[in-house]
Amino acid sequence: MNRKILFISAAGLLISALVVAIVVFQDQKTSQQTASVSQNMSLLERKGAPIKGPTNAKVTIVEFFDPACGTCRDFHPLTKQLIDRYPGKVRVMLRYAPLHPGSDQVVKMLEAARYQGKFWQALELLFGNQHRWVINHASQPMRALALLNSLDLDQEKFTADMKRPEVAQVVQQDVRDGQILNVRATPEFFVNGRPMPSFGYKPLSQLVKEAVADAY
Repeated sequence: MNRKILFISAAGLLISALVVAIVVFQDQKTSQQTASVSQNMSLLERKGAPIKGPTNAKVTIVEFFDPACGTCRDFHPLTKQLIDRYPGKVRVMLRYAPLHPGSDQVVKMLEAARYQGKFWQALELLFGNQHRWVINHASQPMRALALLNSLDLDQEKFTADMKRPEVAQVVQQDVRDGQILNVRATPEFFVNGRPMPSFGYKPLSQLVKEAVADAY
């Protein structure tokens, strides 16, 4: 009888210890995830980065993109769908990740267009005519420039702005932040600091749904 009581007591202590260990592990994991999200947020949101959607939205999708990327082109209308699905609650911030050869010059053109309030028109034009300036997965900057010259821009200012050191610094910061965040392909999405568990529109949509539920 005493042995049975001792055995039950010992088993109870082991179970209690296991439960405590699981709780501690989960708390540590949650703390690590929270710290990771906080660290991500400091690297993800750059002041002055192009934003589509309400500026005061509590859910931010940060997308690292390359205008020469076909998948980025395909996802462009899909992110707009997410903004429309949650009116007033979701915004998209774009960061440059010029991974294709020659794209570093093309994103400078986009940034120069932003100086004249034409970023989104320039991006739509490049995405819509990607086949004309991306050859064998490499950007052809002069072809992209010829396209953008069709926009209603102050061409002299546009050309000068592309060469501004501030434009180069923006691109360098986005590339550096992307490297720290382990952005190796485009598009790469983060939702309120959380990376996607796997790539695809469905995981992105689910991540946004969870972020909206948490924020509102």
